[in-house]
Amino acid sequence: MVRQRRRPTQADIARVVGVSQATVSMVVSGGPASELVAERTRNAVLEAAAELGYVVNAAARSLQGGRNRMLGVYTFEPVFAVDQREFYLPFLLGVEEATAEYGYDLLLFSSASSPGGRRIYAGGVNRLKVADGCVLLGRSLHQDDMTALLREDFPFVFIGRREVPGEELSYVAADYVGATRDVTRSLTRLGHRRLAYVKVADDKEWTKDRESGFRQGIEEAGIAAGDVHLHTLDEASPVLGGGIEEWLAEGITAVLVEPSQDDTAISAVERAATQAGVSVPRDLSVVLLGDPPLVNATARDWARFSIPREQMGREAVRLLLELLDDEPGAVRQLYLDCIPVAGDSVAEPRPGAEAPR
Repeated sequence: MVRQRRRPTQADIARVVGVSQATVSMVVSGGPASELVAERTRNAVLEAAAELGYVVNAAARSLQGGRNRMLGVYTFEPVFAVDQREFYLPFLLGVEEATAEYGYDLLLFSSASSPGGRRIYAGGVNRLKVADGCVLLGRSLHQDDMTALLREDFPFVFIGRREVPGEELSYVAADYVGATRDVTRSLTRLGHRRLAYVKVADDKEWTKDRESGFRQGIEEAGIAAGDVHLHTLDEASPVLGGGIEEWLAEGITAVLVEPSQDDTAISAVERAATQAGVSVPRDLSVVLLGDPPLVNATARDWARFSIPREQMGREAVRLLLELLDDEPGAVRQLYLDCIPVAGDSVAEPRPGAEAPR
């Protein structure tokens, strides 16, 4: 008979360090009480926990102490900055409303004072554990933080699809693949067969999803790769130069624009069109693959699709509560449809416009 090695406990850590189990519990909880423990002792406890391979068992924690009935929302970047408010606020409203409806309190974690960027772990301690689980929000995450959270079986749900190599994460995401595919279909049905696609210079999940949807759309329409122009826009220097004039010379009649973090990409397209004397949509149809806050671009009614931000916040809370009732390591993933907005920046191509000049 093979005996399974039992998991290390807080009592094991206490024996190694020579402190009480209560002290160990205060340190590994990651809550405010851990700050009451002397730094030297706290470090010794964390080192012993790491050497023994101790991880918090979320299920056991729930059985022993019950829930705090507090959910957290952690932001990887400022969400209340003026230029970010319109984008992030609906997510937070959805999270707050759903949390209240389910009878929980909401805690905001930001790690604004963390050196070297916002991090979940400080000195090896997961500060989110004061809450029962957490909704995570933001574009730039640290994958080692994600890996550590998964190792602890700490319940969390990301707003937006996220990837960590070799791991499965829980998230609520906008269906960028389907939305971009549908936009591409609508352009081809209007008669646009030569297209340009402006993408942001990164390899984030949302960039890959939009491009995947675009490629599905042109494949379904039977459009050859040579009839598509892909342009990667550098957000640091968002200039198209003579791109639009060259596109028109090649017979391109429509352009799909992936949003950058703000309206940098669509602003660059609009500025280039104005400088070239190109009329939208008479000479060139333009579709925005999202709905970023318009700060630099004119507030025209761009053809676009809208992201269901508030619904995503609400669904993230619902999935998080499901995870609290599920087995440790369970995963929940949900995609929500984007909302098409016709706008006034798309029209049928002018007769003969697609013939290369």
